[in-house]
Amino acid sequence: MEHLRPVPDDAPEPGASSGPDLADLLRRSSRGDQAAFAMLYDAVSPKVYGLSLRVVRDPAQAEEVAQEAFLEIWRTSARYRPDRGSPLAWMLTIAHRRAVDRVRSAESASRRDVVYEQRNQPVSHDSTAEAAQASLDARRVRGALETLTPIQREAVALAYLGGYTHTEVAGLLDLPVGTAKTRIRDGLIRLRDTMGMGVRDEQ
Repeated sequence: MEHLRPVPDDAPEPGASSGPDLADLLRRSSRGDQAAFAMLYDAVSPKVYGLSLRVVRDPAQAEEVAQEAFLEIWRTSARYRPDRGSPLAWMLTIAHRRAVDRVRSAESASRRDVVYEQRNQPVSHDSTAEAAQASLDARRVRGALETLTPIQREAVALAYLGGYTHTEVAGLLDLPVGTAKTRIRDGLIRLRDTMGMGVRDEQ
């Protein structure tokens, strides 16, 4: 697969109404249409790379993650379901999962390098309790996200997992900014009701 190519500043946002039909390109890709997949790649690769870079914080690794994500998109394009969210959100979810896996792998390697020292360090009760609480919180968040509607879940995931602003989420999902803010806020209200978390101020 070719390297990621820069996109001109005046290029339209992927997923915008004037751009290609991403759902159609995914359907054609699922039938082995390589030309359709090349068009899909050109349309969304800047967003996939950008999200990967936000997570892994390293340009070279972000490019590797983006390539891995596109390989998965090519192989699993037949699994895309419109009722689960927009095509772009589906692809960014794949990229985010790949990026998180890369970070976890790097952290695991780092832990192996210092395992002897860690085993010989006294572990305080406070740090043990904090680790247990963090694990519990992660499970609660995952469970709470499942209570959201698909459109709420994709907006909240982009804003709080992908780190995008409300304006950026609106561009990614081809929505008015006010609509994107409403979806995010409604999702956060439901999360708050489910697990008692607060709502972040609007960006």
